[in-house]
Amino acid sequence: MTDTTRLTDRVEAALRTVRDPAADLSVFEAGFVENVAVTDGDVTLETDLTALDEATSRGVIEAMLRAVDDVDGVESVHVEQAAPSSEGSGGVESFDHVVAVASAKGGVGKSTVATHLACALAADAEVALFDADIHGPNVPTLLDVSGPVHSSEAGDPLPIRRGGMDVMSVGLMESGAPLAWRGAMAHDALSDLFENTAWRNDDVLVVDLPPGTGDVVLTTLQEVPVDGVVVVTTPFHAAVSDTERTVELFRDNDVPVLGAVVNMAEYVCDCCGEANELFAEDALDGFDAPILAELPFTRALQGRPEPGDVPAVVADLGERTRTALDAAGEVDVPDDAVDIRGAAPQARKERVRDRFASLDAGERFVLVSDRDPTPVGEFLSRVAGEPRESFDVEVRRATPTDWVLEAVK
Repeated sequence: MTDTTRLTDRVEAALRTVRDPAADLSVFEAGFVENVAVTDGDVTLETDLTALDEATSRGVIEAMLRAVDDVDGVESVHVEQAAPSSEGSGGVESFDHVVAVASAKGGVGKSTVATHLACALAADAEVALFDADIHGPNVPTLLDVSGPVHSSEAGDPLPIRRGGMDVMSVGLMESGAPLAWRGAMAHDALSDLFENTAWRNDDVLVVDLPPGTGDVVLTTLQEVPVDGVVVVTTPFHAAVSDTERTVELFRDNDVPVLGAVVNMAEYVCDCCGEANELFAEDALDGFDAPILAELPFTRALQGRPEPGDVPAVVADLGERTRTALDAAGEVDVPDDAVDIRGAAPQARKERVRDRFASLDAGERFVLVSDRDPTPVGEFLSRVAGEPRESFDVEVRRATPTDWVLEAVK
């Protein structure tokens, strides 16, 4: 944890002692503090006190200044009115990119990864985090944010601000209530938040999905323009097997799979510094998605992440996710690959035959197709006049609509 993070924590702890005199809520719970910026001991509080009368507003500001000024390490503090843009700009359609974080199973650290990823991306982008895990909304706890959620002038819910990042969760709307929602009720609640939340930020929206492939996940695919999904798994063979099926679900719904985060990949002993594998080393063999990060089981990832200030391994995950997002939908193949996408059946066969027949033994053959090209392996064996089992054929799904076949003649 950096010195800036520690000071920010102390400042926020001091601010939580300042109350809204009318509602007896902390200034965070009342939504008065939108952002806390700390730079070398200088503290700036971005606030929205427009709901208060002038005298009450002045009293709250003075109380915040006194509380923060007494914090060890604070050299100066001042209050600024939050920018008018804090009113909110609209729903999910306003974002440049939407990234979903999914897992096949619960307990693999999906919400932790989603929260850390959002904070990593917030280092150089305006980011929002949507907690769509309607039955187990953990994001408010992970970020230490709470309601109540206020409304814009149009009556739409405004997200909570955390270090310049927007946060919305059903857990903020139903603080302390059991979320035993089913079917249509869960669908309607989620759809309302997706459609009506008045986000301030508009670069990247990270959506923390519930585990599995139930109604909420399918609702998200149908109603939200997801540009890519990051799947989270542990390197345990059963979790990996289920994650492979989840990957196929997204691809079948034309959602690019940006890659996988392998959580709890190893444990580094605090005493000797030795890395220890927690699961079998071969569990990921044959896994059909790029690995964006292998996160260790460490205390650094169990703390509360800060937008723009995350451990190095998480910062690297953010960079790789952004790179994968920019390349989503593209097929990375060599220039001499045979491309049969959109071609008529006879033209497909001719292109494959001509290219494969022209190769010398030991040369690589690469094919790009808009359908599963696995049967092409048998065709290549006939062209070569060799048994199918005498050469390897590798098929991978590069995008939701593109497959790549590789073989050595």
